[in-house]
Amino acid sequence: MTRLSQTGQGPSNWRLAAFAAPALPLASAGVPLGIYLPPFYAQEAGLSLGLVGAIFMLSRIWDAVNDPLIGVLSDRTRSRFGRRKPWIAAGAPVFALAALAIFAPGLFGVKPGAAWLAGWLFVFYLGWTMVQIPLSAWGGELSTQYHQRSRIQTFGHVSAALGLLTVLILPVVLDWIAARAGVEAATGLKTALMGGFVVATLVPAVLLALVFAPEPPVPSTPARRLTLRAAIAQLAGEPLLMKVLASDFAVTLGQSIRGSLFVFFVSAYMGRPDLAAGLFLLQFIFGVFAGPIWLKIGYRLGKHRTVVAGELVQVAINLGLLFVVRGDLALLIALTVAQGLAQGSGNLMLRAIVADVADKQRLETGETRTGLFFSVFSLAGKAGPAVAIGVALPLVAAFGFQPGKPNSPDALEALKWVFALGPALAHAVSAVLIARFPLDEARHREIRAALDRKDQPHSGGALAAAE
Repeated sequence: MTRLSQTGQGPSNWRLAAFAAPALPLASAGVPLGIYLPPFYAQEAGLSLGLVGAIFMLSRIWDAVNDPLIGVLSDRTRSRFGRRKPWIAAGAPVFALAALAIFAPGLFGVKPGAAWLAGWLFVFYLGWTMVQIPLSAWGGELSTQYHQRSRIQTFGHVSAALGLLTVLILPVVLDWIAARAGVEAATGLKTALMGGFVVATLVPAVLLALVFAPEPPVPSTPARRLTLRAAIAQLAGEPLLMKVLASDFAVTLGQSIRGSLFVFFVSAYMGRPDLAAGLFLLQFIFGVFAGPIWLKIGYRLGKHRTVVAGELVQVAINLGLLFVVRGDLALLIALTVAQGLAQGSGNLMLRAIVADVADKQRLETGETRTGLFFSVFSLAGKAGPAVAIGVALPLVAAFGFQPGKPNSPDALEALKWVFALGPALAHAVSAVLIARFPLDEARHREIRAALDRKDQPHSGGALAAAE
């Protein structure tokens, strides 16, 4: 079988690059939001840690409410520009303004307080959701072909990885410049620099997507209005979607347990706090190459089998951490590089599967709920980090580990076992959940053939519009 027959003739690389461009600023906003903003508002704005934590928690609850709301509304949107583009065009300036307000409040000539942080965080998450959810749904609609959807998600994965890598490098470069000048780079300067990067890349990225990326024709039959209860019932009534959501939750749970303990492990267990940031960065450097690697594997194995393969690789990598001993940097570096090359393999394919499930649902019900499905997928991905922090940190504390203080050998061993086994178990669960997934390439081909018959004369879909 030739590669063309496996993947179909899809949108050109430059069109997909234009479509995926907004993933770069969206991804780059997440790292400073969780790492640099809380200490900035606690130290330089004088807010208590408890108050800062409460504000961020409430804003994430607001974000969770926004996701399905925007997903449903974008599904119902009808305009000459499509369903998704109007939301992205409207959300981008909201996102940009709020990013400047929370990352660089000095530009507004104010001393930020609790009201400033809370108000602008709520606006920030609204703008972020107005761009992210329609963009995700749009990615599921750019092509109707099984492997092309994996290719589309790969472009988004690489764009996001580049954003994460760049925004992690920026504070390192700033620290190096400050050290050469004999001064210390202020946290506020770092947040302002990263916020400026987000806004500076957002504007051209959104313009590229809106102007050069195609959006498929809007279905002639509008999606009916759903009450919250009806939406929940529809989601719960799609078992394949529930399986994908559960598998993705397990993926992000494993990733987040590792991420939340990474600095502690390198600093305390390995005794090398000077290497923590560098090793974390190393993982993301190799993460840029992960998407294309797993796309090639997906062409051969299919999506759900590639998820299983990627998750089993993750299990092996994390179990390998049990063999790391203090001073054994060679093994730790090798496992970190391997982790980067396996990064996002599960998320990438599961995201592509969501669009296939949405096709099945449209064939059975006659309604398009791609936006709703991707919004709930986004919620599952956000739940993983929240649960990971709530489980991993108290667990290592229960074994006696204390950050920044001398720890007993038993406490350090416990840290290593949680750091290794927690992600390994989560990735194993993800593989088990998706292992017997019935919607493979052959079944999806049957679904698309039935949909194309129903959609005449629009059976060409997004690919016809793309080229």
